[in-house]
Amino acid sequence: MTDDTAPDELERGLEATLFASDEPLTVEQLSAHLGDLEKSSIREGLAALQEHYAKRGVHLVERGKRWHFETAADMAHLLRREKEQVRRLSRAATEVLAIIAYHEPVSRAEIESIRGVQTSSGTLDVLMEAGWIKLAGRREVPGRPVIYATTNDFLDHFGLESRRDLPGIDELKAAGLLDPVDEAFEEAMGAQDCEADEDASEDAEEDAES
Repeated sequence: MTDDTAPDELERGLEATLFASDEPLTVEQLSAHLGDLEKSSIREGLAALQEHYAKRGVHLVERGKRWHFETAADMAHLLRREKEQVRRLSRAATEVLAIIAYHEPVSRAEIESIRGVQTSSGTLDVLMEAGWIKLAGRREVPGRPVIYATTNDFLDHFGLESRRDLPGIDELKAAGLLDPVDEAFEEAMGAQDCEADEDASEDAEEDAES
């Protein structure tokens, strides 16, 4: 294909390439497959193809800057021969996954520092077996600890295009996903700080009077 490829031919080429691929592809990879077309042309073709499939049984989606076809959410039940067992994460695994998602790349020591408790290797193993986190190299500090990051499977499972789509603190609070105990602790600490400031102010006034 050349840069003057007709839009319909470009969309057919993208469709065929994505359909035949065993894994999601980046714009750069698609460009290489289709004769080094301009990346802007590839993006325009993908946008047109995405719109074409928007109301069909499969959708064209982008996850972590990689494109692939997936079953439309409302059609997924037709493909399940057996009821899928829901994977339930422990509280510890949920906390660790959240810390990695919001702070990646992070080491085990950094995770423990944020959580305030030790993290077992089993918790990290569970998340790696689920395909949601991966080894992302080593921190260039003494001891060179392993660091962890989330995967494209994590983005895909939670319907995120990128980590920028992760909900903020206010959204988590509104959805009731923050532990009330943690919130109460923060409020209590804030109240203690206010009391300490008031006590200091009173002591200063007494010293001035004397």
